[in-house]
Amino acid sequence: MLTEIERAITSAVDRLGPSVAGVESLRRVRHRVHGAVVVPAHATAIVLDPTGYLVTNHHVIEGTVGVTVRLADGRDLPARVVGGDEGTDLAVVKADTIDVPAAPLGDSGSLRVGQIVLAIGHALGLPGGPTVSTGVVSALGRPLPGSDLVFEGLIQTDAAINPGNSGGPLADLSGAVVGLNTAMVPFAQGVGFALPVHAVRRIADELRREGRVVRPWVGVEVSELRPDVAGPRGLPPGSGLLVARVVPRSPAHRAGLRPGDVVRRVGPFEVRSVRSLLEGLSRFPVGADIEVQIERRGSTIRVSVPLEESPPPARAE
Repeated sequence: MLTEIERAITSAVDRLGPSVAGVESLRRVRHRVHGAVVVPAHATAIVLDPTGYLVTNHHVIEGTVGVTVRLADGRDLPARVVGGDEGTDLAVVKADTIDVPAAPLGDSGSLRVGQIVLAIGHALGLPGGPTVSTGVVSALGRPLPGSDLVFEGLIQTDAAINPGNSGGPLADLSGAVVGLNTAMVPFAQGVGFALPVHAVRRIADELRREGRVVRPWVGVEVSELRPDVAGPRGLPPGSGLLVARVVPRSPAHRAGLRPGDVVRRVGPFEVRSVRSLLEGLSRFPVGADIEVQIERRGSTIRVSVPLEESPPPARAE
């Protein structure tokens, strides 16, 4: 007899399992003896809709010369890369119509620390279909240690995430996807990370439309508002971001922002960290004029800043 929790887990796996696919990507690498060789790598993807769109990790498909998806029913289908975003480690691939139900997407905003979650994926690329591990939500809003990911608000979990799980779902006990498994930390015990599904949905939609993520840019370099900086300004620590540099000819420069200003709000969103600034800016399209509230020498100033598309790193330096 299954216990109540066991019935919930098996039901969740039955619901979500058909919408989890394996991914085999082929990369051309240079061997010191054999020259250029093609090697396979294994990962996982989530079915977005029956027409054949799937979402996985960008590092899974980066530099590939071929991609194949293996569906839960055993079919192997060639796929093409629609678009990828290194900054959030997300990518969308497209196979032919697959007639597989889309994965049910949940609400990552309602997650609670301690909530039971399931990680489903093709761990180690082993044959026989996806594997399942269980754990809890260990923490929310985490950065990924040692990573350049733009999005820092990751779900931390102790559900086992092994090589091959990349791109697979983190699910709740209803079988709904609440995150996309992104990474595990080598040499750590039970520390894995997933991108919240609300971000996955938004980024995947943009990748399907544009083939890339278009990020708004204002042209400032900022730092956290430390107590020794906030105190003389009469501000609580963490109540904004200190502008360290304004990029010449950038939107911020044209709007009159200066080094030493403290950014307090972007549109209706409070700015308390770099993450909150990035998330606030991401709510606006390129070309929009947004109101930025700053503190300057004891005065509150509001300026209108037109958002531009984020330039390549060389232009921002």
